[in-house]
Amino acid sequence: MLELIETGFLSILNIETIVIVFIGVALGLVFGAIPGLTAVMAIAICLPITFGMTPINGLSLLMGLYIGGVSGGFIPSVLLNIPGTPASIASTFDGYPMAQKGEAGRAFALTIVFSFLAGLLSLLVLIFISPVLASVAIQLSPFEYFAITVFALTMITSLSDGSMLKGLIAGMLGISLATVGFAPIDSYPRFTFGLPELEAGFNVLPVLIGLFAITEILKTSSDRKQIETKSIQTAYRLKDLGLSFSYFFKQKWNWLRSTAIGVIVGILPGLGGSAANIISYVTAKNQSKHPETFGKGNPAGVVAAESSNNAAIGGALVPLLSIGIPGDGVTALLVGGLMLHGLNPGPLLFEQNGEVMYGIFAALLLANAFMALLLIIGMRFFIRVLHVPRHVLLPIIVVLCVIGAFGVNNRLFDALVLVLCGVIGYIFAKLKFPVMPIVLGFILGPILETNLRRGLMHSNGDFLPFVTSPIAAAFLLLAAGSFLMAIYKNRKRSATV
Repeated sequence: MLELIETGFLSILNIETIVIVFIGVALGLVFGAIPGLTAVMAIAICLPITFGMTPINGLSLLMGLYIGGVSGGFIPSVLLNIPGTPASIASTFDGYPMAQKGEAGRAFALTIVFSFLAGLLSLLVLIFISPVLASVAIQLSPFEYFAITVFALTMITSLSDGSMLKGLIAGMLGISLATVGFAPIDSYPRFTFGLPELEAGFNVLPVLIGLFAITEILKTSSDRKQIETKSIQTAYRLKDLGLSFSYFFKQKWNWLRSTAIGVIVGILPGLGGSAANIISYVTAKNQSKHPETFGKGNPAGVVAAESSNNAAIGGALVPLLSIGIPGDGVTALLVGGLMLHGLNPGPLLFEQNGEVMYGIFAALLLANAFMALLLIIGMRFFIRVLHVPRHVLLPIIVVLCVIGAFGVNNRLFDALVLVLCGVIGYIFAKLKFPVMPIVLGFILGPILETNLRRGLMHSNGDFLPFVTSPIAAAFLLLAAGSFLMAIYKNRKRSATV
């Protein structure tokens, strides 16, 4: 293996490949930073370009786009309270409050350091123990995936800081929105009301951008004081941030736990960085001695969110390269990229094309380093967005959001969904309903339903295997315990008030 690793690094240590990786990361950061433009879109656009390249150069470009696209999503999350990608949703919770307190530079520094370290650790996992982890993941049946998703859905209670009932209502709304369109497995149309536009359901990006971006714009626009507020002054030079080694070292366990969650969730097909982002954030909040500070600019929230989504990159590549199963939209496109260059993902990939694969691993490590370097260089320019007057910035954001929503499927309908979700989010904010449970329900709802139906097909309609499987039973017990604990805390909080 050491010889293959050495050969892999030697294959990319040339000017052409290094420049290609650098360009890929830079383009990925741009796509991730613009709401609606994701790593999926970046890879889809650039995939034909790789046709004339060598396998290592072509796949190095795609890997650079992947890492840059995921990492760039935190930029608008921190500065504008708009998740650039679905994998950066939880980054808005504490990143934006930090920016509003003039600590955007610290938020960026934390993100750069821990994203780099999490990505590095996950890639080492990919290189050294991916076959073992993939063999475990492939043995999980729909019963286990259903139970894991149920457990993840109980985190709605942790995201409902006010009324638990309001959080549950919001979560059910998210699940309901996810049921619109063709049903999984049998593709039966549901809640389409005869409209062809609804047959494909609601795309996740217009819903997310609407609930976060348009809602935030409507809230800001309705408050004249916020419109007239002067730009936020914040430090952006590393020497002016007042950071020390001990400041980062305090987050070591939070980083390690969030990275582990990102790798594990990334390995499980169908979940991906968006689920890892939320799960790690909620876990960090529940494990904190001061959970009430989360959502108000707690650095631990930023570390948890950004460590997990970068760690999910290495995790998602484990089943893709080891057994040929893509876990999300990005890895599905990467399958096309591999096959375009005559590489068939699966157990024989390492035996037949070992030098190319370790060259890709080396390109991933190089792309991770370029990601940190570009963010450090660009931090001072990104943060200057906070100096732009609101009456100038908001219309630009609206235009970018509409372009991003329209560009997902080139449908005007998605732009209308963007506006509708923005209005819903604004109404919920006024009524003090949490918006995050809507997103969690919308993302996890289809995963829950798909695995429920697959499990019932596997067991011929018998629900018993859902509770007799040891792993499934363990997660269902954890879900029940989490829910009961949330009820107890909610009653205790109500009694105190």
